[in-house]
Amino acid sequence: MGEERRARRISSGGACAPGRRAGALPSAGSLRQCRRRSRRVSGGFREMAKSLLTTSLTTRMKLLQTGVSLYNTSHGFHEEEVRKILEQFPGGSVDLQKKQNGIGILTLNNPSKMNAFSGVMMLQLLERVIELENWTEGKGLIVHGAKNTFCSGSDLNAVKALSTPENGVALSMFMQNTLTRLMRLPLISVALVQGWAMGGGAEFTTACDFRLMTAESVIRFVHKEMGIVPSWGGASRLVEIIGSRQALKVLSGTLKVDSQKAVNLGLADEVLQSSDEAKALKEAEEWLQQFVNGPSEVIRGLKKSVCSGRELYLEEALQNERDVLGTLWGGPANLDAIAKREKHTK
Repeated sequence: MGEERRARRISSGGACAPGRRAGALPSAGSLRQCRRRSRRVSGGFREMAKSLLTTSLTTRMKLLQTGVSLYNTSHGFHEEEVRKILEQFPGGSVDLQKKQNGIGILTLNNPSKMNAFSGVMMLQLLERVIELENWTEGKGLIVHGAKNTFCSGSDLNAVKALSTPENGVALSMFMQNTLTRLMRLPLISVALVQGWAMGGGAEFTTACDFRLMTAESVIRFVHKEMGIVPSWGGASRLVEIIGSRQALKVLSGTLKVDSQKAVNLGLADEVLQSSDEAKALKEAEEWLQQFVNGPSEVIRGLKKSVCSGRELYLEEALQNERDVLGTLWGGPANLDAIAKREKHTK
């Protein structure tokens, strides 16, 4: 049957075949027809690839927009089902204070369990992130834990109850979504690490733009000791912050990264002078203030530009840069700066 079809195609001149007679050289017309057909096929593939690439670029650009979830049902993620499960594990709170100077203070408050995340706290964290996404006057964010401890990860009661792989992956997707949205906030964020930041708490610190530590504080990724890997996005972000070789040492060695080692690795930006909870928070706010001085729309625009540069291809990042510029050029802050004629060499 296959031979009959081949014979018919050759006789009709409709194939890139050796010619009309067995063993004959292909005619010039046959070669031209073959080349035209080849161009049409390759052109179709190019158009298909271009379409897929454009769709991919558009999707990534949309993900960087404030308020967009990382996962949905197409990824097998059913947020409402996860919410119902997490509601069963109460305890603690995630508190948010939005100050007049444009700096928000996010407090992990579950001190009896070293500020470990209960299910309800995970839900509250997402609510606070959404609140910050809608805070148009905001410029900066400090994340810290109550009572001189940052966070010890997940509450073990919830972990034991969510012991199936399906529950583990669903919880992972929920927290990856929340912390990625926090990372993409148009606010310059700082994790103030006092005491211990362990497990999920260590992962949380990597979702912030900067990390400040008190002298006695420690960051430790203990996941290997728990028989798992980081699942809130911490490993991926750690690689970006300190590089793959150092990240592998920190993760596989379950290293206790003290404040000085963290600075040497590039994981922490500075060691604060005070270890007192209130004084350290004040010191962190003063440190952050140097980066958020200025109009909120400019600070937010800078953070958006850095996010796109980190997460998008160059062409997309350049497009995003132009889009942000279009919202600022000729605006109040720009015109005011031009009118002042300040010299920037001082």
